[in-house]
Amino acid sequence: MSRTAFVTGGTGFVGLNLVQRLMAGDWDVTALHRASSDLTYLKRFNPRLAVGEITDPASLLAALPQGTDTVFHVAGNTNMWRKRNAQQTRDNVEGTRNVVEACLARGVRRLIVTSSISAYGGVSGVVTEETPSLAGQSWVNYEKTKWQAQELALAAVSRGLEVVVMQPGAIMGPYDIGTWSRMFLMVRDGKLPGVPPATLSFTHVRECVAAHVAAADRGENGGQYILAGESATMLQLVQEIARLLGKPVPTSETPVWAVKAIAAVGDFMSTFTGNEPSFTPEMAEGLGGSFTVTSAKAIRDLGYEVVPLKTMVRDCYDWMVAEGRI
Repeated sequence: MSRTAFVTGGTGFVGLNLVQRLMAGDWDVTALHRASSDLTYLKRFNPRLAVGEITDPASLLAALPQGTDTVFHVAGNTNMWRKRNAQQTRDNVEGTRNVVEACLARGVRRLIVTSSISAYGGVSGVVTEETPSLAGQSWVNYEKTKWQAQELALAAVSRGLEVVVMQPGAIMGPYDIGTWSRMFLMVRDGKLPGVPPATLSFTHVRECVAAHVAAADRGENGGQYILAGESATMLQLVQEIARLLGKPVPTSETPVWAVKAIAAVGDFMSTFTGNEPSFTPEMAEGLGGSFTVTSAKAIRDLGYEVVPLKTMVRDCYDWMVAEGRI
C-alpha cells in the first residue's frame, strides 16, 4: 500500500522536483495549489490536486486528507524587498502556523519543513546545526521569517507532531522557473549590471528533495538538517553560466560599496515608482561576508550528497534548453 504525502508549494521549483520524486517512489501525493496557479508542470507528474492557500486555514484543512502520513511544507515567500514584508510574514510565519495546526487536527504523523540556511542570519565562521541563529534580530525579513517559521514548527513536537526542518543553501537544477534561471537570461542578454562579491553554498535540487524524502523516515524528530554544498562565489557561478552560453566570461567582481550604492539608489527610486528594484538593500546585506557550511549531519543521517556547482549549472541549463526557456 502506498504512503500518503501532502505537499504545499507544489507548483514551485523545489515543490515540482519533490512531487516528481514522491510519485516515482510510489507515494500517494496530494499537492496544494492556489486557484490562480499555473499547473502546466505539476500536472506532468499527476498528483492529486487540491485547491487552497496556507494563509487560509479553512481551505488548508479542507485540502489535507485525514491521517496523512507525511506533510512536506515547501511553500515559502523568498521576497527580498521591504515593501512586500507584510505579505512575506503572513506567508512564512502565519502560513506555517496554519500548516502545523492543520497537521495536528488531521492526525498527521510527520511534518517536514523546508527552511533555509538564511534562517541562521548573519553568522560567520563554520556553520553547523548547533550554531546559534542570529536571524531573530535580523532586519532582513526573509531571514527573520524563515527562522520564526521553523521555530514555530519545532515547538509542535511537544504537542505530539513529529517535525524535521530542512535548511538548503542556494538551490539549482531542473524546474527552476524563476530563481537562478533568471541569471542565465541576464547573461545571455548582456543585462547583468555587475557581479556582487558574494560567496554562497549551492545545493542541487535533486539531492535537496531526496533528503526531504529520506527525512520522512530517517530524520531526527525535532532536528534540523543543513543541505549545503560547494562554497562558490557569485563570480564563479556567472563564469560557469557564461561559458555554457558562449558569452564573454567576466573576470572581476563589482566592489561592495558600489553594489550597496546601486541598491540604495534603487530603493530610493522605488518610493516614487512603486516598482521593485532589481537589486535591493536586503540582497546587498550579506555581501563580502564569509562563512563555511557543513552538511555532515545530512550526509550521515539522510544519505545527502554534495554535487559540484558545474553539474548543477549544466542541469539547469539543459532543462531550460529542453523547455525552450533559453
